[in-house]
Amino acid sequence: MVAAVTTIVFVLALGYAALRDLMSYEIPNWIPLVIVVDYAALALLGDASLATVGQHVAVGLVVLAIGAALFFAHVLGGGDAKLLAACALWFGWPQFISFTYMVALFGGGLALVILALRRFPTPAAWNETPWFRRLSSPDQGLPYGIAIAIAGMIAVREMAPASGWM
Repeated sequence: MVAAVTTIVFVLALGYAALRDLMSYEIPNWIPLVIVVDYAALALLGDASLATVGQHVAVGLVVLAIGAALFFAHVLGGGDAKLLAACALWFGWPQFISFTYMVALFGGGLALVILALRRFPTPAAWNETPWFRRLSSPDQGLPYGIAIAIAGMIAVREMAPASGWM
């Protein structure tokens, strides 16, 4: 029961992060925090060993450090870095590897769609909404939180049967 509830909270938080990133190119700090607290609830109330929890925390901290470096290098947004680290906490090692592949795959697809959107003219009515105007503007980045969220939702679903969560 605890695993099912925490998984639902995780998926809802990811969905909201994706929506916020699409609409404002911003992922509020409280979203990754909810994911971290949600994992802590799962770890405390579930049957995970201390070694497993420690390994998940280590992966999360390493990803946070790498994400911070990418943020300071202007490669990744701060919200994206924190969201990746929070997801890393959930997946641990080696599940984080397959999650990362999915993030790259969905991120590449997202980039192709947005590049196509920016290359071809769009109906004027579409450009009346601020989020679409920002999305189609060539001087803006990518809302990578969308790719992170989709990959996280798929990865947690794949992880659940193996762990007996669902």
